[in-house]
Amino acid sequence: MKNWLLYSMMAFMSIMVLSGCSLLQGVNNTVEYVNGATDYINTASTFADEVPALAEQAVSDKNARAELEERLNQMKSDIAAFNELDPPGVGEGVHKKIVGYNDTLEQGIDGYLSKVENGEVDPKLLEDYKILKTINQLTSIKEQLEQLGS
Repeated sequence: MKNWLLYSMMAFMSIMVLSGCSLLQGVNNTVEYVNGATDYINTASTFADEVPALAEQAVSDKNARAELEERLNQMKSDIAAFNELDPPGVGEGVHKKIVGYNDTLEQGIDGYLSKVENGEVDPKLLEDYKILKTINQLTSIKEQLEQLGS
């Protein structure tokens, strides 16, 4: 009888330890996701801050135009990398919102990049393609991410 009680207690303790490890892993996954998503949003925000001036410069400077094309393509790569992240369960709703904004952003970048590659460099097209507006919407999600991480 004592052995049965001892084995039962050991089994119970093992289950509790394993459950705690699973819970800790879930917290770690959430923190990693929040950090990655926050870094991505910061990258997009920096892009939105810097690209308008670069587009202005690219109107008359071929080197700036090449750099603009590079930045646009890099942002598309960043979008694709973010969209591949596997969000934790608690972050799925926020992730879907970001991916939705990313789809709009990528379409805008594709349209603008096509114009730039064809020699039509017009900074106003950044607004026409809703690139900056979409990044502002994306940035507004940062607070929701911070709530996930806390």
